[in-house]
Amino acid sequence: MIHVVGHTAIDHILRVPNFPPPHTSTFIRDHKAFFGGGAANIAAGIARLGVPVTLVSGVGNDFSGSEYERWLQGLGVQLDLATDPSARTPTAYVFTNDTGDQITYFEWGASRTFSTREAPALDFVHLATADPGFNVRVAERGGFVTFDPGQDIFWYSRDQVQRILARTGILFVNRHEMTHLSRILELSREAILDRIPIVVVTMDADGSVLHTGGKEDRIPIVPVKVVDPTGAGDAYRAGFLASYCLGHAPLTACRIGATTASFAVEMQGCQTNLPDWDRMKERYERHFGPLPSPEESR
Repeated sequence: MIHVVGHTAIDHILRVPNFPPPHTSTFIRDHKAFFGGGAANIAAGIARLGVPVTLVSGVGNDFSGSEYERWLQGLGVQLDLATDPSARTPTAYVFTNDTGDQITYFEWGASRTFSTREAPALDFVHLATADPGFNVRVAERGGFVTFDPGQDIFWYSRDQVQRILARTGILFVNRHEMTHLSRILELSREAILDRIPIVVVTMDADGSVLHTGGKEDRIPIVPVKVVDPTGAGDAYRAGFLASYCLGHAPLTACRIGATTASFAVEMQGCQTNLPDWDRMKERYERHFGPLPSPEESR
């Protein structure tokens, strides 16, 4: 069982021609709302791949009985939710411009429940974007810990990052988050890589890089027509975690992550086009060759 800790949210995806400078404006070409939140996206992706998963999250007074709740339950995601009756479920406003760059504004809403919630003791836990203090408490009680600070990295203090990384077996960051992590810790990129057994750095259209034991492996993207890049990173993590939990080696798990991410970008919405295992495997084998068994991949 994988336990995913972090945000459940409603995503408002907005397309704009450009990001205007201060004191100016632009127009919105398209605006749609989807199910989202980093942790919920990852949990949904894991469930679609057939691996048991629990979502540990906070929601508002609008969630119980909602279409979103029914959607997650239909996927088989087990829900461990704290409800704040005085708040809305968190909401993300994601703006994408014509060159594919993104800016996100996130309304925490009911995610504030994390700050006072008792941390559970979980055997295999993935820490996605969430309250830093809660993630520290979960990490220190967790068995095997994987960590994905995401856009919430700016909320973490040095002490909080150090305490989580001391318990982390796998770190997921994109190239920008790795730079900021170095600034927080006042450590070089190489020093961070030396401290953590497995580090996966996603590089947008340049694919991803796996760092294990001083070795570096580059994983290309699975080329598809990109409709919306939102959620690619979450789908990658879902593919990696599901396959790693099944016993696949980190390099194979990265390739499965890249394959899973390729489905997410083909449609708008982070959870709209997540593949099941058979669909993922078919595309994986077209791009990377035969998918090895967990025993063969190690």
